[in-house]
Parts: sequence; C-alpha cells; structure tokens
Amino acid sequence: MACRLVLCLLTLLPFAASAQNNDAPERTALFAYFSYNTVLQQMKGMDEVEKNIASLRAQYDAEMKRAEEEFNTKYEEFLENQRSLAPSIYKKRQAELTDMMQKNIAFKAEANRLLEQARKDAMAPLKQKVVTAVRNIGKQHGYAFILNSDNNTLTYADPTLGDDITQEILKAVE
Repeated sequence: MACRLVLCLLTLLPFAASAQNNDAPERTALFAYFSYNTVLQQMKGMDEVEKNIASLRAQYDAEMKRAEEEFNTKYEEFLENQRSLAPSIYKKRQAELTDMMQKNIAFKAEANRLLEQARKDAMAPLKQKVVTAVRNIGKQHGYAFILNSDNNTLTYADPTLGDDITQEILKAVE
C-alpha cells in the first residue's frame, strides 16, 4: 500500500511542478545541490577563523609540551633516586607522578574539547550566512529542496532536473 502511495506521488510530481501559480518564478529545475565544504572554505572570513584556531591550538600545544617536559623531568629524577628512597617516599612520589600524568591527559582532552568548541563558535556566523543564502536562492528559484552534495551523500543528480548552485551561493555570501 505504501509503495503504491509513493509511486502515485512520484507520478504526480511533474504535474504539481507544472501547475505552479503565475506569481511564482519559472522553475527550470525541481531541486538544487551545492558543496557546503567548498562554500565554507572559499568564504571571506574563513582564513581568519583558521588563523585564530591555529593560534589557539599552538597555545594549547605549547602548554601540553611544557607539562610533558615537566613530567619527564620528574619521572627521570624518580627513576634515578628510586632505590635510595624510603618506601613511604617512594609511594608518595609514584602517586604524584600518576596524578601528574592523569592531569596531563585530562588537560589534553579538555584542550581538544575547547578547540572544537572555539571552532564551532567561530564558524557559526559563516554557517548562518550560508543558510540564509541557501534559503534566499531556494525561494528565488522556486526549488522544492536543496541538497548538500558533500561526503558522498549525493551520489547522482540529473543535471536536467537539478541545479548545482555552489557558485551562486559563493556570490551570495560575499
């Protein structure tokens, strides 16, 4: 039953498309598609986002390297002196090293989370521009829908029924 309904709807789609009212723009394609990644990478402001994220990443990397070097120095010192340490001091220093290592691991995870959040926050205005441009172009051309063709999500689109609007979106977000 569901197959018949879908088949019926697909059969009626061309008639529905041709029965649009006279106020709507004339449509040459039912849908459009674009490369979201291509648009984002070529947008003004993307270089600034990448530069800021790289700078932040460098700061976190420098702090992680400093903490790692501090750990390595203490660990080497521990290895050199471990035979001469009293058992309680040995356990105390071993616990300090374990704690230091766990804190370094936690910092690295937190740094990665913060970098991802900073990237997401920095990209939000650019992504909003893309969304606005897509909506405006969709309304202007009367598309039924617009697809993102990235990540192999659009295996095939008949160019007689759908339009690649990547360049049009790039012009709209300038």
